[in-house]
Amino acid sequence: MSNLTLRQLRYFETLSRYRHFGRAAEACSISQPALSVQIRELEETLGQQLFERNARQVGLTPFGEKCARRVRGILRSIDELGELARTADNTLTGRLRLGVIPTIAPYLLPRLIRILDRCYNGLDIHVRETQTSRLLEELSDGRLDTAILALPVSESDLTEVELFSESFLLVRPETEAANPLPDRDSLRDMRLLLLEEGHCFRDQALSFCNIPSARPRDGLDGSSLSTLVQMVGAGLGVTLIPEMATEVETRSAAVTVARFADPQPTRSVGMVWRRSSPLAPQLETLSEVIRAEAPPSAPKERI
Repeated sequence: MSNLTLRQLRYFETLSRYRHFGRAAEACSISQPALSVQIRELEETLGQQLFERNARQVGLTPFGEKCARRVRGILRSIDELGELARTADNTLTGRLRLGVIPTIAPYLLPRLIRILDRCYNGLDIHVRETQTSRLLEELSDGRLDTAILALPVSESDLTEVELFSESFLLVRPETEAANPLPDRDSLRDMRLLLLEEGHCFRDQALSFCNIPSARPRDGLDGSSLSTLVQMVGAGLGVTLIPEMATEVETRSAAVTVARFADPQPTRSVGMVWRRSSPLAPQLETLSEVIRAEAPPSAPKERI
């Protein structure tokens, strides 16, 4: 095993995630032939085939699956060793790999980046925007240091800290501004436009309306809050959006926005990180900074 290198392990882990030589090579900033050579040399060193290759896709062999689990743990430990060195002076410096879900990222990140630039000199922020399930996977694998998402996540190996809570607001076509505000029971009978499956905000909206997620729906799904609001403006239905998104998403749409009567539908926004992370004390301090300075201000309602 004397020829086994850390670089090969990182290339192997990347290819096991992307299952595509071209995309994995791009992620590793090397050429595809160079990646193929490194993987082949790793297989020769181990004496076992790691990947099944065909013209359309790349898949892990059973041995490759076992190796992938071990390699992720090895790389996570190595990364945490580097993180331990960064914490020697008890300040957060260097690279911070931050994950954020799509229903938070566009609205919180501009303010958050300004806060981090002011409070942390020289912090190199790398942002990853994707759905909750992927963020949790990448946190567990050590590819992210922390993530901002909707709580709770209820993962025993993660610390979760609430940053703030926010309400869901109702968005209707502008022509319905004078109509009575529907309650949650009435919403079940309306054409409710939701994000596509996989977004936690979709599940939260269905829960508020007491609509089973498996129930067939006569509605349209969108890939973003912006799409949903524009569909509402076109008269295709109504939707719910988080309070922090209201100002950005409704300013150029022919819609009206209203707040529900109490008890209002809300979500809790928080930070999560691995309990084992050497950066845990610094991330706890970071969460306190964000909690103090980043909560969204209430938008002006358009009724």
